[in-house]
Amino acid sequence: MDVCLLIKQRLEELGLEQRNLAVAAQVTESYISQLLTGKKLPPDPNRTDIYGKMGKFLKVPSSQLSRLAGHQRKEVLKRNLDDPPKPLLREVRELILRKCAPAKEKQIHSIFEKQPFGELERLVTQKLLDVVKKVAKDELENENWLHSVARLSGRSYEALRVSILEFLEADVISVSVDDCESFLEPLIESWDIDLAAFGMEIVLNRRLLPGQARKFEFVEKESNPLQEEPGLKEFLRHQSVSGDASREEIEFLKKLKFHGKHPTPLYYYRELQNLRDPLHFRAPAAPNMRKKVSDHSQPAGSFASVPKYQEADGIKKQLPPSGKKKAAHQWAGSRGNSARKQERRP
Repeated sequence: MDVCLLIKQRLEELGLEQRNLAVAAQVTESYISQLLTGKKLPPDPNRTDIYGKMGKFLKVPSSQLSRLAGHQRKEVLKRNLDDPPKPLLREVRELILRKCAPAKEKQIHSIFEKQPFGELERLVTQKLLDVVKKVAKDELENENWLHSVARLSGRSYEALRVSILEFLEADVISVSVDDCESFLEPLIESWDIDLAAFGMEIVLNRRLLPGQARKFEFVEKESNPLQEEPGLKEFLRHQSVSGDASREEIEFLKKLKFHGKHPTPLYYYRELQNLRDPLHFRAPAAPNMRKKVSDHSQPAGSFASVPKYQEADGIKKQLPPSGKKKAAHQWAGSRGNSARKQERRP
């Protein structure tokens, strides 16, 4: 059963008509008629108080109406997902540009024209809608405010409530000219955007919203800051093996991501050596020159850089037996060479 069928059944059982329900819900009779005939999608339960008013009038739990409405909305929205998005109406774009800060209007207009329904146009429109929809939802129970806006737009109180319910469902794809004329036009005084950081500043109409914050600022930020792995913290504490790591190398290690795994300090040590090893990277080929392949292979047992195994006590313990033996031989050889060099010095 959908929410429309339940409402019809309760009206019939109680001997009531649609106009009685419209009065109780403080909306127009036309809106109730379109809602019950399926011409309008039931409003989002999280965005309106209409189900509470209907439930009280029809003597059914408002949670039941909200649940059925939510299910019906999901089914309809699933069917509409495959429809390609339509660009903004010309009147909507003109109004948004008219509210833009004068110093930026020409530049923004040029970007909108070059990229119809592009990222910037969608970003600006959605942010404006988000701010005004929040105001509309907060003021939905403020009768004085609703009457003021109704007089300003030349509508009845009930018609304005219907407009708010429909406006709360609007997004950047479905916003209409009526939404702009009823809400964006009177409530937004101006907006500006930093085209380098994409931070927006939105100024609201002080006359209609004396108690509201006049400015809203949005700045792009990373939603999930990188969490430093315990293994990386332990590796960085061993200054003998990580002390010569550059800031860029450490940042690279911090950005490594693992799903359900936590690497050991030894992993980060090896990753750092791999990052430094020139054998793991191809040098950019010079233009108009053929790559030369050498006939000489690398001598057996040679290596790009001798790791400092002897200095990593915690890491050394994690090496397999063969790795420990090899590391010990390398360390002993490097110490012998160093001692002979010192003996030769006068």
